[in-house]
Amino acid sequence: MKARIIASSLVGTTIEFYDFYAYATAAISVFPLLFFHSSSQTGAVLASLATFGVAFVARPIGSIVFGHYGDRIGRKATLVASLLTMGIATVIIGMLPTYTQIGVWAPALLAVMRFCQGLGLGGEWSGASLLAGENSRPGKRGFDAMWPQLGAPFGFLLANGFFLVLTVTMGYDSSVADPSDPFLVWGWRLPFLFSAVIVALGLYVRFKLEETPAFAQAQRRGEIVSAPLKTAFTTSWRQMIQGTFIMVATYTLFYLMTTWILSYAIGPVEEGFLGIPYHEFLVVQLITILAFAAMTPVSGYLGDRWGRKRLLLSVTAAIGLFGATFTLFLSPELVGTGRDANLGLLVAFMLIGMALMGLTFGIQSALLPELFPTNVRYTGSAVAYNTASILGASIAPFVATWLASSFGVGTVGIYLATMALLTFTACVTIPETSHIDFLQRHDEASPKEAELIGV
Repeated sequence: MKARIIASSLVGTTIEFYDFYAYATAAISVFPLLFFHSSSQTGAVLASLATFGVAFVARPIGSIVFGHYGDRIGRKATLVASLLTMGIATVIIGMLPTYTQIGVWAPALLAVMRFCQGLGLGGEWSGASLLAGENSRPGKRGFDAMWPQLGAPFGFLLANGFFLVLTVTMGYDSSVADPSDPFLVWGWRLPFLFSAVIVALGLYVRFKLEETPAFAQAQRRGEIVSAPLKTAFTTSWRQMIQGTFIMVATYTLFYLMTTWILSYAIGPVEEGFLGIPYHEFLVVQLITILAFAAMTPVSGYLGDRWGRKRLLLSVTAAIGLFGATFTLFLSPELVGTGRDANLGLLVAFMLIGMALMGLTFGIQSALLPELFPTNVRYTGSAVAYNTASILGASIAPFVATWLASSFGVGTVGIYLATMALLTFTACVTIPETSHIDFLQRHDEASPKEAELIGV
């Protein structure tokens, strides 16, 4: 596989996820203090997480818009456009005035920029996955298409590593946050402004791309359709539903392990949280995200060796069992609170969750596109992937925060196990897809393959 293709698919998603996670981190540690006024910390966090969820509403819209052009004019131009959309919105967030400066316009503008971030990411993932998957080696698509998936842990490391360096060097303590603290005045803006630099790098790499063989062949054969979304809903509606629920547990797990757990860990003890200093828990996250990165290529390899379906059924069952352990790992009575909290127990919990995340996420960039024919592959996989973001990711931090504060942290695990059951059911309904040939004509497909890709 060409190094340029690997670099473009990996660098692009790394940048996109960097932008996304910079917001996610700030939504917990910064925005509740600067953009939202509430009588309680929980209320401010919930309001901030509501704007965090706005992006997930935008993502299906982005998947439709960018999917349309990705299936009509090609993967390359669409990937450039999605990167610009995300990057510009992120830089603007770094320049927004706060609530004390412009009142309710501050959270309103923040929500608009968050919406634009969601539009960009809605088109990014599928394009990067197709770039890698449609250029893959025979029999190695699971591993070759895995590269864009590494953008998620790499982007997380960059974004949260940046915040960690800032909070440590600026002496910021979230447990005694003061709006006049330099970090809250201007320091938090730097990760968002820095996005301009790395977006420029991503554009440089992507402008050098060539179109994928599968799309170029579809153009030569006259298989391009004028309305990819309509065609996808007509010929591949079943696969879109299956793809959506296949991703639900993955999304729920990841946003519990990255966004919700941060709010739960650093929130005040008197409101039922753990009260761990922000930068201490951020170190835990940065260490354990390495398990996510390490298991992602393992997932691609096993997906080629075992098959997509067998792998996902096994990992999804393990995610459901993991949900039953939340009380053991996260109950304040067992793990402790504040500086007395048992960080070793938290590290063990995070390592298990992140390892499972890598195993379920790594193969998705091969599986979801395999469900669709070339002329609607961008649209179909993008809509499925990003619709799942509404059901799994957008509400996960909000629901988990409410469940933990109202009924205890164990109910968050039950919530995860329920989402895993939905995904397990969806995986049961699909056939094995690893044998699908992206260069095969629709009318040349076997009856089994024709049924699978909606012909």
